[in-house]
Amino acid sequence: MLGLPEAATLFRLALGLALLLSVLVVVALDRPRGRWGAHLRSRFLAGVPWGTLITAGFVLAVYLFVQGGWSNWYAPVTIPFRAWSYFYPVGVATAAFAHFGPAHLIGNLVGTLALAPIVEYTWGHYPRERGTQTFTSPPTNPYVRALVVVPVAVLGVGLFTALFAVGPVIGFSGVVFAFAGFALVHYPITTVVALSASNGIRTLYRAFQQPTLTASAGPSYSSPWWADVAIQGHAIGLLAGVLLGVWLARARGDDRPSAARVAVGVALFGVAQALWAVYWFRGGETYVLYRAAGLALVVLLATLVAATVVASARPLLSRAGEGDGGALRSLPRWQVGATALVLCTAAIAGPAVPVNLTTPAEGDLPADPVTVRGYEVTYAEDVPNGMVSVVDVEAFGETTQVNTSGVIVRNRERGIWMTAVPAGRLAFTGTTRVRVGGVGWRDSVRVQRRGWSAIGGGTTYRVQLSYRDENVTAYTAPPARAEPVIAGRNVSVVSGSEEFRLDVSVGNRSATTPVPGVNETVSAGGLDFINVGGRIYAVDGSTRVRVARRETYE
Repeated sequence: MLGLPEAATLFRLALGLALLLSVLVVVALDRPRGRWGAHLRSRFLAGVPWGTLITAGFVLAVYLFVQGGWSNWYAPVTIPFRAWSYFYPVGVATAAFAHFGPAHLIGNLVGTLALAPIVEYTWGHYPRERGTQTFTSPPTNPYVRALVVVPVAVLGVGLFTALFAVGPVIGFSGVVFAFAGFALVHYPITTVVALSASNGIRTLYRAFQQPTLTASAGPSYSSPWWADVAIQGHAIGLLAGVLLGVWLARARGDDRPSAARVAVGVALFGVAQALWAVYWFRGGETYVLYRAAGLALVVLLATLVAATVVASARPLLSRAGEGDGGALRSLPRWQVGATALVLCTAAIAGPAVPVNLTTPAEGDLPADPVTVRGYEVTYAEDVPNGMVSVVDVEAFGETTQVNTSGVIVRNRERGIWMTAVPAGRLAFTGTTRVRVGGVGWRDSVRVQRRGWSAIGGGTTYRVQLSYRDENVTAYTAPPARAEPVIAGRNVSVVSGSEEFRLDVSVGNRSATTPVPGVNETVSAGGLDFINVGGRIYAVDGSTRVRVARRETYE
């Protein structure tokens, strides 16, 4: 007897049938009779955006074969493939095409498939000038235009975003924003619709991957979502795309959309993609969001782009005299806007140059790090951030001279210094792995935090690093004293490199004992201590007081 499919399979079938039915109904109502295909074939080789597919395939290949995603889909190597500095060319070359994880990768691939075809359609595989012979030279050859020019241009924009992004960026989103900037110049409303379509495709992917989702309230650890947005890299990508789009439109004399369409398109895109999320890192795990200022910048950018796109080629001023700035006065109006966009791009990209020309400070790391083929991994708290603090900048009451706490990774040859795992995240999870590596190899260091919370008196803990047969205690927190006083005695929990101890003090006298195991009893300083399921009780005659509990993790 045949059984019914699982519920998840039924939901997937229902979703697939709904999509198929929708497509059939639309085709039947619209009755394109090949018009769609003919229109695409007039711009694309065989009606296919080959440059987009090659680009997406290349980005996927980097994730699978360079970052090790083929064998570790959910745990790629990321640290060596970030743009750390100009002295580490491998990171600069790979940063724009590598990704932090599958969700990051899928998001950028979907954005590419939604936006890049608009760019490729605008460029066209066939030259648009009348009378052009398509196969007489490389610039007019459709195969060269589709299979070479588009991918090479994408590589160039990717390297540009990596070279001029502040901080160790990773991801293809800068190029995706360049696709959007180019498309907004030519088809602003279509670009906004494509953005909505990409969001729909991502939702569709998640629905097929996980048809039903059960969730409940519970504790979680997360930094502000906007603190994970590479806003500066996105901005320079968008501006680069806009400038390329303006250049092509002017060079070919393309028809241009109205100022209203461009301004609305750019503004809607900027708001939807959080280009307004301008923030500052204050150190530790604190960030400051300048929402109002960021939104004002998006509106001004939309206005500037619209003015540049629709401006005429007439001189800036109708009358230009010799010796009175005539060259400037005769500058075409659209070039004034383009110059302003170039200056904006330079102002945003410029700060990356001094940052990327520096390397982390020399000197010993706190504690004894674990070393893995040039990588040093350790744990420290409230130490100067070796990446952010390398350039001294102060603005609006904020400064780059900030401290950090967590798992630190350094590689002097690659110019790497990063807080790989913030202290707060490790306190939440208790255990994590830091993945290091390079082209063709990967390895990991296990990081474990274990601690005890003194009742009313804070928490003490130790952090241990494990790599193969090596085990290092990287950090021990100060003792934590419990608030209750039992028979005139104070009780503290003390972290050691090998074990936790209970310290009982009376005046200037003290006695210590290891923390007892579960259901065990120990004595020190006239008190008995019993461990009941990870809770420590101090016993004095008939008095029993809880003084500590084992730290728990999610």
